[in-house]
Amino acid sequence: MPLTEPHDDHSSAEEPVVGAHDAGESPSTPLEPEPTLPEPVRQRIVALTAAVLPGLAADEVPVPLRRVAKFAPNRRARLGAPAIAAQLTADPLFRQRVTARVLTDAGDLGAAVVEGTAPAAADPVEVAALAYLARPRGWRELIEASGAAVRAEADSAVVAELVREAEQRATRAEHDRAVARVEAEKLRDELARVREELGQLREEGRQLARTLRETQARERKATEMLATERGRAARAAADADAELRRARARLAEAEAAAGVARVSAKEARSVDEAKLWLLLETIGQAAVGLRRELALDPVEKLPADFVADAFADQSAVTPAGAAARARDTDDPARLDQLLALPKAHLVVDGYNVTKRGFGEMSLEQQRKRLISGLGGIAAQTGDEVTVVFDGAERIHGLPPAPRGVRVLFSRKGETADELIRRLVRAEPAGRPVVVVSSDREVADGVRRHGAYPLGADSLLRRLARS
Repeated sequence: MPLTEPHDDHSSAEEPVVGAHDAGESPSTPLEPEPTLPEPVRQRIVALTAAVLPGLAADEVPVPLRRVAKFAPNRRARLGAPAIAAQLTADPLFRQRVTARVLTDAGDLGAAVVEGTAPAAADPVEVAALAYLARPRGWRELIEASGAAVRAEADSAVVAELVREAEQRATRAEHDRAVARVEAEKLRDELARVREELGQLREEGRQLARTLRETQARERKATEMLATERGRAARAAADADAELRRARARLAEAEAAAGVARVSAKEARSVDEAKLWLLLETIGQAAVGLRRELALDPVEKLPADFVADAFADQSAVTPAGAAARARDTDDPARLDQLLALPKAHLVVDGYNVTKRGFGEMSLEQQRKRLISGLGGIAAQTGDEVTVVFDGAERIHGLPPAPRGVRVLFSRKGETADELIRRLVRAEPAGRPVVVVSSDREVADGVRRHGAYPLGADSLLRRLARS
C-alpha cells in the first residue's frame, strides 16, 4: 500500500531533523499529496521503521503500534505493516523520531540523503526510503528516480527472463532438430530394410510361381497315372471275381471234407475225453496231496474279485440279441447280471430314482417305497446296498433300514452326486460297484473310477418285477 499523508510541511515537530520545515519547501509552498511509492520502497520504509520501533521510548510509540513493537523481528514488519504505514502517514512527529534513528543507523548514506544527494553506487530503494522519511530538498525527485530505477530493474529482469526463455526455446529447438535428424536416419534405415524385404518377397513370389507350375505339371501327370491304375484295377477286380468263384467251389469241397472230418473228430474226441478224465482225476488227487503237504490256508479274497471287471466285459461277447440287451443301461437283466457278480455293491441315487418312478408321492413316501424295495433285492442277492439322498441333515422319523441296506444323506455343502463318487472311490479296485442314476454327469464320473453305471429305469423295472 502506498504511504500517503495529508500533512503540514511546516510542522514544528520535524525541527530536530531538518529544521522548521522540509528542506526544499518554503512555508508558502502549497500542500502536495503524498507520492505513490513503488512497492519495494514501501516495504523498505516499513522494514526500517519496524527495526527501530523497539528502540523508541514507550511514550514515543503511538498507541496503535505499542502491541506491534512487542512482536518478534520477523513478524513485526510482516504483520504490523498496515499499522506502521498508516501511522507514518498520519503522525509526522512519529515519523520524525523514526527518521532520527534510521539516519543514525544509515551513517554516511543517511547524511548524503539529508543533503539531497544520492551516491551513484547506493541502492535506489534504500535512498528512496531514507528520502521519504527525512524529506530533504528534492526528496520527491529522489523517490521518482528510485521508482524509475526499480521499474528499470524489473524491466531488466523481465528482459533477462525473456532472454532465458528464448535461449531455452532455442536449446529445445536444437534438441528437437537433433532428435528429428536421428528419427530421419532411423526412417531412412527402415525404408532401406523394407525395400530389401520387398525385393526378397518378390523373389519368393517368383519362386512360388515356378513351384506352382511344377506342381500343376506333376498333378497332370498323376491324373494320367491314376487313369492308368484305374484300368489296371478294373482288370484286377475281374480277375479277383473269377478267382473268388473258384475259391467258393474249393470251399464247398472243403466243407464236405470237413463234415467227414467232424465225424471222425467226434469219435476221436470221445477217446480224448476218456483220456482227459483219467488225467484230471490223477491231477486232482495229486493236488489234494500237494495242498495237504503244503498246509495252505483258505484265502479271504477270491479270484472272482480280481476278474469281475473282465467278466463284465466278456458279457458283451455273446450272441447279437444278448449283446444288445447287455448294452441297454435301463434293462433289468443287465442289473441282475451285474448283481450276480461276487461281492457286488449296489449304490443308488435315491431321489433320481424316486422322482422318475413315483414322483407323485411325497418325499417321505418315495423314500419308504425305495428303501423297502432295495431291502428285497438285498435279501435276494445278499449284496451290499447303499442308497444316497440329498439332505444337509439326516431326516428324523425314518423307519429302520432293512437288513443289508445302508441309508445315507449328504452333509451340508455336499450333494448326493459328490457322496456317490466318494463311495465309489473308497471301494477297492476289482470289486464290482453298480451305480444306479440317470444323471449323465454321475454316470461319467463313476465310470472313470471303474464302476458300472445303469439308468434309473433298470432298477424301477427290477422293483416292479419283484
